[in-house]
Amino acid sequence: MENKAKALCRFLQCVRAVSPVVSTTILIGSVVVLITVAITFANTILILRVAENEFNSMKQFMRTVGLQVDDVAWIIGRTQTIRYSSKYGYVAFISNALRYDIFVNSQHFINFTVGMIVYNMPVDKYSMGDGYYEEIYPSDSSFLQKGTSAPVARIFAIERLVANTSYIRVAVVPCLRIVNSTIVIRGSAKNYVKLYIPKLVAGRMTRRSLSITLTGTKLNVSQIDNANSLRVNVTFLKESEGFDSGFFRFKAPIETPNIPSNSMLQIYCGEVSVSLGLHA
Repeated sequence: MENKAKALCRFLQCVRAVSPVVSTTILIGSVVVLITVAITFANTILILRVAENEFNSMKQFMRTVGLQVDDVAWIIGRTQTIRYSSKYGYVAFISNALRYDIFVNSQHFINFTVGMIVYNMPVDKYSMGDGYYEEIYPSDSSFLQKGTSAPVARIFAIERLVANTSYIRVAVVPCLRIVNSTIVIRGSAKNYVKLYIPKLVAGRMTRRSLSITLTGTKLNVSQIDNANSLRVNVTFLKESEGFDSGFFRFKAPIETPNIPSNSMLQIYCGEVSVSLGLHA
């Protein structure tokens, strides 16, 4: 035991401090690791902030697109190009997303199939959480808007992770505008009910630039006299792709506005060609 104690004592007396070269190497390695972690964190924050600013800008941009749809839908040949800036997301057109069926006096009268415009932001760049929903314009979620100044497109933002999708989206969806008026001719009053609906269809998808071009291509007018009741149904044609009632979140799938008896019903359908990346 005494020999072991002496050997241990001699070993401890021979222990030397780490050499300056080794200590410097360890210090430099530690600093490099800290800098790498800091750069990675700063880069993540930067990407998040850029993506957040882009998403907020696109909400305003898509609202502008919805207003421009109303400008071009009723004038054949009118064209508007709206440009945007995007680093992480992209704009897409979804054909045949919805069908509106119109019933007059309890009889099916006409139907319209419409597409929609969506901006897609990957959730790995920016996310508000699954289930996020924001009504951008108008605040009323009905697909039937009332009044002469009512919009003909709903704009909303939604994050809904279904059907293998991983995007937070801003959507421009065509809706209907209804206007009631009374015209008096030689002492006789006639009630008019007018429905306006823009029909978005796919145009050229050149994608040479970050822009959306809207062009009014057709204007069809249908009318029926002695209309006493009106009903509009909406059908979701892309449910398998996640564009179902939970995506659009309309106030109701059926709207039955009150109209005066024996009204003249006029339905204006303006076809709008939507081109992506095309300057006009």
